[in-house]
Amino acid sequence: MASRSTQILEAAARVIARRGVRGLRVEELAAEAGVSTALIYYHFKDRAGILSKTLEFINDRAERYTTHRDPDAEPLSPREELDQTLLLELQDTTEVRENSSAWGELRASAVFDELLREDLARATLVWVQEVASLLGQVTPKAPAAALTASAERLTALLEGLSMRWLSGTLQIAHARTQMGEAIDAELERLGRP
Repeated sequence: MASRSTQILEAAARVIARRGVRGLRVEELAAEAGVSTALIYYHFKDRAGILSKTLEFINDRAERYTTHRDPDAEPLSPREELDQTLLLELQDTTEVRENSSAWGELRASAVFDELLREDLARATLVWVQEVASLLGQVTPKAPAAALTASAERLTALLEGLSMRWLSGTLQIAHARTQMGEAIDAELERLGRP
């Protein structure tokens, strides 16, 4: 059974994905989570706390679904791990749709909210560093600055492809193909002397 704070964060991700950050009302969140508004304020203090913790929650959840491996499966090669980590952000499941929608909403809201902007900058930096590390496992001789630049391009492209997929302007299969081709192009660039 999930803790009360986890229940609230799951509900917050659903409400943000469905109604956007501006549509997030504590009363609606309480109803969605099946708790009182007082309990939400007890756990998260204020709306900014809810948004900040929801951002952490969706990042943690994305890490789980992009890195989960069957313990009995053969280990992945560094390239397979890179592909899986990025391409699993483009899968048509409720959890991924919800996460991607909430992430996009939080990113758009950060344009106007300085506190959220700082949290989002930290989360984005961690994501870029994780992808740069995966790229470095595939191309160990590539300079750190080049790995970071490639990771920035890939994560930015993934966010854009995800938003186009979620908005219905791009089919998911095409988004996955585009992402795969971008990974190939970045690895080719990193492999050049």
